[in-house]
Amino acid sequence: MALAIRAWAIAQPPSHLRDPVSFALPPEPPMSAVRPFRAWRAPSALAAQVIAPPYDVMSEDEARVIVQENPSSFVRVSRPEAVMPPGSDSHSAEAYATARREYDGLKARGLIVQDPTESYYLYGQQMGEQRQVGLVACFSTEEYDSGLIKRHEFTRPDKEKDRIAHINATNGQTGMVFLAYRDDVKLNMLLAEGQKQAPEFEVTTEDGVIHTLWRISDPGTVNRISEAARALPATYVADGHHRSAAASLVHKERAGKPGRHGWFVACLFPSSILNILAYNRAVKDLNGHTPAGLLTAIQAAGFDVAPTSLTVPPRRGSATMYLDGAWLLLTARDVPADPVAALDVSMLQDRVLGPLLNIDNPRTNKRIDFIGGIRGAGELVKLVDSGSHAVAFHMFPTQMDQLLAVADAGQVMPPKSTWFEPKLRDAVAMHELE
Repeated sequence: MALAIRAWAIAQPPSHLRDPVSFALPPEPPMSAVRPFRAWRAPSALAAQVIAPPYDVMSEDEARVIVQENPSSFVRVSRPEAVMPPGSDSHSAEAYATARREYDGLKARGLIVQDPTESYYLYGQQMGEQRQVGLVACFSTEEYDSGLIKRHEFTRPDKEKDRIAHINATNGQTGMVFLAYRDDVKLNMLLAEGQKQAPEFEVTTEDGVIHTLWRISDPGTVNRISEAARALPATYVADGHHRSAAASLVHKERAGKPGRHGWFVACLFPSSILNILAYNRAVKDLNGHTPAGLLTAIQAAGFDVAPTSLTVPPRRGSATMYLDGAWLLLTARDVPADPVAALDVSMLQDRVLGPLLNIDNPRTNKRIDFIGGIRGAGELVKLVDSGSHAVAFHMFPTQMDQLLAVADAGQVMPPKSTWFEPKLRDAVAMHELE
């Protein structure tokens, strides 16, 4: 079939100038609420032992291996089932009680301590040539609720419930929300200036990523960062929608009670430096199509289809497809103006996955799997050649300008539209609520 596929080839001034009596100043632009805090974190010399992958990127088996090989890993708090008997319910009351015991245990062993003064932090990551440094601070749950902190994804109630239970059990936010902002010269300069001082730690994790933390406690510098960050007209949730939603819901639960529950910890990055990888798709069957019939249907759905030596699509508006032992390039003949409909993941879903392969709801349909771009095109070949899947699609990565445009429009992206790398580690700088 591979051989067959290859062969198938202005009149008056404004009124406020004419009538001074009616002149009114324009409304003040919105301001971002941000504040320093006293983070709980690993002592500098022990950070390599404690900081851990985010809770939602590992299986239970992987979590068990991590804590067996490194008993000081924060995974024992973020994934407490890893220290419970096999088969334990990770969402049970006992699991969250275990998370609390393990958290207190790390404190008792001196593996987590609190900084003495309110500070800002800079968190840097380097993965190969990709380097990003962001501001770690506390952000307002009320601004999240009002939309000043903008979102681009729906959240799932079951995942919100899990994060709420974990926050309440540990009385804190142990992992950071990943925020972005449209580049601001003043704030960018302050982030660059802060990196000139000696870091609290610099460690290389098992995946080869270099993690660096700086603490900014000088009162003058703290005030300048606060001023610059508060002048931002908006910030954007890049990753961590369930963490931020859970923080907001915990604040509502604790309304009127003392504490710092109206704030959540996040790392805020300039949008221009962030790296989004593709989030690829693999479907288990062809929904009754033959390979040749599927190709004809895809072409009729608005894509040019051609054999290719590429495994990764070259530009927006294109995707590569691995089918029956061969790669093909799909190129959309027209791209909608709507910011959501124009996303490559949307065009594939709206024209191919939904109508042709009957993936009606990709959030719940069991016939589709999503593969993070970090795993490469080889993983797609493996899935199809093994027979577990019939066809796979390598997407062109969603770009930051597209994410910002969707959020600014108050819309949401399809599920699994973005895969950010590198991931923010848990326990780098934690925020307790009381």
